[in-house]
Order: sequence, then C-alpha cells, then structure tokens
Amino acid sequence: MRHSGFVDTVDALGGHDHVGWVFDDPDEYHPVVERFLADGRAAGQQVMFVADRDPTAAADPAAQVRTYARATERALADGYTGLRVAADATPLVRTAQERAAFARYEFLMDVFMARRPMSGLCGFNRSELGDEAVAELAGMHPVARRGSTPLRLFATDRPGVAAVLAGEVDPGGHAQLQNALGRAELAADGGVVTLDARELTFIDHRALIRLVEHVRGRGAATALLVDPGSPVARLAGLLQLGDLRVVMS
Repeated sequence: MRHSGFVDTVDALGGHDHVGWVFDDPDEYHPVVERFLADGRAAGQQVMFVADRDPTAAADPAAQVRTYARATERALADGYTGLRVAADATPLVRTAQERAAFARYEFLMDVFMARRPMSGLCGFNRSELGDEAVAELAGMHPVARRGSTPLRLFATDRPGVAAVLAGEVDPGGHAQLQNALGRAELAADGGVVTLDARELTFIDHRALIRLVEHVRGRGAATALLVDPGSPVARLAGLLQLGDLRVVMS
C-alpha cells in the first residue's frame, strides 16, 4: 500500500512511499534520515543517502530517473526487496530555475516509485529556502511533513489517471497549483486528463477554472474523480464548464 497524506514521523512507510520532509535545522533532519534508512534495512531494501551538492544534478530530470531505475533493478537482482534513498536536496534548489527542474524531476521520480519498489525521503531546509519554496517542493510528494504545504500533486499507478490532486487550493495557493501543473506535464488519455481529486478537500472557483484552462491549453478536457457528496463536485456543477467532467469514484 502506498501512503498519502501528512505525517509527523517517517515510521511505518512502505516500499513505494515518497516523502517531502521540511526542516529548519540539519541536526533535526539527521535522525529522521537514520530512522527512514533503518526501517528500509529492516524491510530488506538496499539503502543509500545522497549528498550531491552539484546543482546541475537535476538538470536532466528524465536522465536522473533512469539512473535510479537502473539502481533499483540492480538492487532487486542482488536480492534486495527494493531501493530506499534519502537526500538533503536543499543545495539543488536554491534558485527558481533549479526548483522548476527539480519539481519536474520529483514528479517523474514519483511516477517511477508508484510502479516499482523504490521509496524516497527528500529533505528541504526551510531556513535556507523560505516557506514558499519548500511548500512548492513538498507539494510534489504524496507524503509531506505536516504544515509544510497546503496542496500536493503527485503520481498514481491507477490506469488512465494522470495524477492525484490533494489538499486545499485557496486564493493563496493559485500560483503553487499553476507551477505544479506545469511541472507535472500531465498526460492525456484519449483526449482527457483525469485527476484523482478524492483527497482534494477544497478548491475555489478561480483555481478550478485555471486548472481546466491549463488542461485545455494542452489540447485536452479535464475529468475529476471525486467521492459522492464532494464539495468539488458541487462547485463543478455550478460552474458548468463544457470541458470539465466529474466522475464519482
């Protein structure tokens, strides 16, 4: 089972989990890394800590994903149950350009983790990067530290679904949503981009319109998977957007 939501610890995470962990002091982050990797060893995973301080490391997101894909397959061939990686990504995301490339990498990496036995812990130092930057980066993970980000956009292994949109999107989150959508480059299936919105607890009408317009700009219609009684479904019904479809799931 793949976890989704907000956490205060990294205990009991599984072989496909991907965590964005915001911290304010490196000394606070080190015990979290140790626990995350220790649990991986106990589960039979190969573990590693990445301390790459070269900002060009995520300049080619797809190449970085291929590197970890090969490492995962090697771990399986060597008898491990999978690969578990922890990193302090702060040095790689100091500029807006670096954050854009890294956010794209995070989504592609999450697509891989949703399907193959790799788990990851990505650390971001809020005292160096600021609240807005860490929210943007933590929001590209299915699991994030509580209080770090209002919304999350991440991958799923559900066939035909481009991504999961979770959390809350109020007026203060419009820019974050727009950035996340652009970096995920959501794939259409049969001319429709389907988003799992069952964990989306709130979205205002402007944000929903922007979401539909973004997908329309990619030449596709939007479908939202929601639970019965979802406030998102009621809002969509009021807006009456021709290329927005709501599917009870």
